[in-house]
Amino acid sequence: MPREFLGSGLKFPLQVDASGALAQSSHEERVAESIAFILATAHGERVMRPDFGCGIHELVFAPNNELTRGSVAQSVRRGLVEHEPRIDVLDVRVSSADDQPNLLLIRVDYRIRANNAFHNLVYPFFIKEGP
Repeated sequence: MPREFLGSGLKFPLQVDASGALAQSSHEERVAESIAFILATAHGERVMRPDFGCGIHELVFAPNNELTRGSVAQSVRRGLVEHEPRIDVLDVRVSSADDQPNLLLIRVDYRIRANNAFHNLVYPFFIKEGP
């Protein structure tokens, strides 16, 4: 089944392939890169689209507690629903690593709308404060 409807373009982050050209990505990989790009972009960071991105960067100095993890999950869900129309966000879970109190692991379970394929992505997010 052709999957061109999922898009193709430059790999994110930018990379050079073995031939010396800029690396390309396509299909499901492109969608996953788009999700990571949205999560890595703070509101106001893009000049022509100040609302683009995710609000988790406003919580970088928040304490590592349930309230912060809930706020991160809500911000991730909102950012993906607003800016990635190719997916349905099924679940967003945020946990902290026991051995690294400043690390939050954001797990996003999503379904690609066009082909009903289920995927997940784990995004590491570092906060300044510990427990």
